[in-house]
Amino acid sequence: MTDKLNIDQEYDAQYTQPVIKLGRILNLLGVLFSFLPALYISIRYSAFPGMANILKGWALIAAIFGSYYIIEPISYFPVLGLPGTFMGFISGNLGNMRVPCSALAQAAVKVEPGTKKAELVSTLGIAGSIITNLIVTVLAAVAGSYIISILPDSVLAAFDFIAPSIFGSMYAMFAIKDLKSGIFALVLTVIMIKAGLPTYVIVPSAVFATIFFGIKTRKKEEK
Repeated sequence: MTDKLNIDQEYDAQYTQPVIKLGRILNLLGVLFSFLPALYISIRYSAFPGMANILKGWALIAAIFGSYYIIEPISYFPVLGLPGTFMGFISGNLGNMRVPCSALAQAAVKVEPGTKKAELVSTLGIAGSIITNLIVTVLAAVAGSYIISILPDSVLAAFDFIAPSIFGSMYAMFAIKDLKSGIFALVLTVIMIKAGLPTYVIVPSAVFATIFFGIKTRKKEEK
């Protein structure tokens, strides 16, 4: 017990704390650098749209995606782990690339989700996905338009199913591990969709309701 405690303390001191420090710095720098293109265009070409228009645009985006600011960190953190969360949010493509790569890496190594081993494996999986993403992005920027132009329409139409297939496979992978929660999440989501509720209501409701259901179910099983 004492050895495990010492290992946990050493892990926290040598890995977790440096990750938090560096992750905060890099993510804040990422936020600042994201404004540089707009600032350059505004200063170089005197194209400042005015604060009123900027605030209107921000309010529109916040109304559509504001709920994800809370939902994504909470729902993705158990899969990504601490380092993976920092890496994922600064590199982007969370739902369609970072989370699946993290989950598949953990499944391939057969580590228990939520453990320190899983966190390390997740970090390596996400790092690999980022490197691959950069290579593919460079190739796409150089030859992407030509490749797309020679693809048949049937292949181009299939691109619309990429995101649903990724999320569907992720759902199946995690639902198998907790069948009750998986069924609950699916049934609840279908009911809300049939009721015609907007996406910004469906997503947070499904996430937090499933979390609450999973906690209650786990407590009942432990008694």
